[in-house]
Amino acid sequence: MLNDFKAFINKGNVVDLAVAVIIGAAFGKIVSSLTDDLIMPIIGYVFGGLDFSSYFVRLGAVPADFVGSATNYADLKKAGVAMVGFGQFITVAVNFLIVAFVMFLLVRAVRKLDKVDEAKPAAPAAPPEDVVLLREILAELKKKG
Repeated sequence: MLNDFKAFINKGNVVDLAVAVIIGAAFGKIVSSLTDDLIMPIIGYVFGGLDFSSYFVRLGAVPADFVGSATNYADLKKAGVAMVGFGQFITVAVNFLIVAFVMFLLVRAVRKLDKVDEAKPAAPAAPPEDVVLLREILAELKKKG
């Protein structure tokens, strides 16, 4: 059973998948930072200094022992107040669009590389030895006949 497990792990697909997951997680953090720290502040500035993370609709009551700002999404969320955070949703949607666009570009590039590889004519495979031998026998029979 241990040998079967080693064979499974050593297959290229499993290792490639593990590498892809690790790189994907790191890429997700980069995209989150790009969105949170660069894109959304610029969009907020263009639209008059809006901070998208502070846009929410409070659905529940604020607890009596609440400490913090009643207009701060993070404080209210930490206190367990029911809210609809549509500003946070917009930020996550922008994250998704960036990741989807980058994945589109990667898939498109891979397909182009595949087309280039397909365009190259493959060298014809050598015929099997038995076919070569049969052709030689046929050639000899034609000479004698």
